[in-house]
Amino acid sequence: MGKLSVLALLVASIEAVTAGWDSPVYQNFFSVPLPIAPIKQPKAILTNNHTGKPIHYYEIEIKPLQQQVYPGKQTRLVGYDGISPGPTFMMEKGIESIVRFINHGDRANSVHLHGSYSRAPFDGWAEDTTPVGSYKDYYYPNNQNARTLWYHDHAIDHTAENAYYGQAGFYILHDPEERAMGLPEGKYDIPLALAAKRYNADFSLWDPEKNGETTSVYGDVIHVNGQPWPFLEVEPRKYRFRWCNTGISRTYRLYLELTTAVGTKLPFTVIGSDAGLLEKPIQTDNLYISMAERWEIVIDFTNFAGKSITVRNDKGFSADTDFTGTDRVMQFKVLNKNAVTSQVGNGAIANPLRKVPYPPNKAGIDRSFTFERSNGQWQINGVTWSQVNNRIMAKPQRGAIEVWQLENKSGGWSHPIHIHLIDFQVMFRTGGANRGVQPYEAVALKDVVWLGPNEKVIVMARYAPWDGVYMFHCHNLIHEDHEMMAAFNVSLLNDFNYTETTHFIDPMEPRYRATPIKAGEFATTSTWGKGEFSQAGVKAKGDWFSNLDAYTDVEKIDLALEEYWHRTTLVHRDLATTAVPEAPASTLLTSVRATVTS
Repeated sequence: MGKLSVLALLVASIEAVTAGWDSPVYQNFFSVPLPIAPIKQPKAILTNNHTGKPIHYYEIEIKPLQQQVYPGKQTRLVGYDGISPGPTFMMEKGIESIVRFINHGDRANSVHLHGSYSRAPFDGWAEDTTPVGSYKDYYYPNNQNARTLWYHDHAIDHTAENAYYGQAGFYILHDPEERAMGLPEGKYDIPLALAAKRYNADFSLWDPEKNGETTSVYGDVIHVNGQPWPFLEVEPRKYRFRWCNTGISRTYRLYLELTTAVGTKLPFTVIGSDAGLLEKPIQTDNLYISMAERWEIVIDFTNFAGKSITVRNDKGFSADTDFTGTDRVMQFKVLNKNAVTSQVGNGAIANPLRKVPYPPNKAGIDRSFTFERSNGQWQINGVTWSQVNNRIMAKPQRGAIEVWQLENKSGGWSHPIHIHLIDFQVMFRTGGANRGVQPYEAVALKDVVWLGPNEKVIVMARYAPWDGVYMFHCHNLIHEDHEMMAAFNVSLLNDFNYTETTHFIDPMEPRYRATPIKAGEFATTSTWGKGEFSQAGVKAKGDWFSNLDAYTDVEKIDLALEEYWHRTTLVHRDLATTAVPEAPASTLLTSVRATVTS
């Protein structure tokens, strides 16, 4: 056998190890249209007794469904309103909501509205579960700046299972400033939920719990909005895409490639992060997105009429296992040049986009957390979630600015770290692949940061506006379910000169917990039932919530906290018209660089 033949066999052998399929082979790439989840409509519009503003009331039923994933084959899932992903909430800043989650699924659930500064009892505390046959009312503020949020399961020990089987959906918050920016809107503003899954030979989902998985499920079938490798027909104009990685273990580095120019990466513009619009648009040709991260991008298809553009994923950049199909995500098929039906939102992208409310500069590092696998356990600072007496690892005072160092000592895994309640600034990244802070991270606030293998990241945040007990954890949901989760207590200020009607410190306070559904009371999410599910019962619950004054005075509380901490500059209120310094992050980095060790 010649040397070239031997080399070819060696290459093929290596490919067989690093690629291939765990699932049945999928052969219909880019042949099925991208599904778009329906917009959830309120069942009732209530009134807040204290503000006079509306409260939108919704009902979501968690229940099983059958979904075609492979052509001609049905897969059993469990989703919100019996669809996966769940329906999209389209919300306006200043209008509160009550969402009643009714559990008719397979196991207990808890719901986290990811990206919301919800009060602690409505934040989706892992042990605040709703048993099958019960419901819980979640009361949400919807008073932050415009942003892409998402709602997903957070039940203790079963988050990965519930989310993997379909319990995830978009929750999009708009505000007047964002709407005035002239960005693509309506049918040109599209949420894209990423997820990688694995299937059995009979086309059922490969179950991580039944198979005893304790490290990761990278998945070899890439879904967007629940469909493997879909396509989307687009007009030759600008579109806004809201990427959210709803998967449980896989991280991506996305790029765009024209099908007629393989190997050439096309530019696109990043405009938003977990916490809303960036300070300014950032043009790039690649985008890191780990579990639970959200990035908003604008793609201009104007010059690509009649062509196809593939969203691709780099291989070999993380600890994830690569498979045959994991280098592809979806495809855009651009219509002909006469297909543009509207020019709304098709102009130049504003620069700046908004005044980002970075926390005031602070020197030093307040707390350090190490994320690693030790003795077969996923630990934070050597502690697991089940060590109840040790799980509260930080007690920042309400309104305080803190700098946290997050370190990944697990060389074989990555850890996307989510801190509940707050938005933080990514200050510095060292180690690992020496990626540094990405340009789009440097002009953003976030609530998830990806810790690649052996990386160390510095984040800074203002622990406000509420006091109470909240979680932080790895968002590789297999790691989270196996106890890589901890808590922090935003501590009450005893001399805080502001009177609040109600305190929400304990996420397990009994009066806010799930309630069994009484026989004959629930009808459907679209028709009224009896008792607690009647119009009168729902109105009474809305009155009870509004009397708590949970979110009424957040602006006044923000001001009072600034005065308490003797900070002379008011928290920036997302003033999109305010001028932005050319390089705001650089001065903020200076104070912490000296304290970071490689």
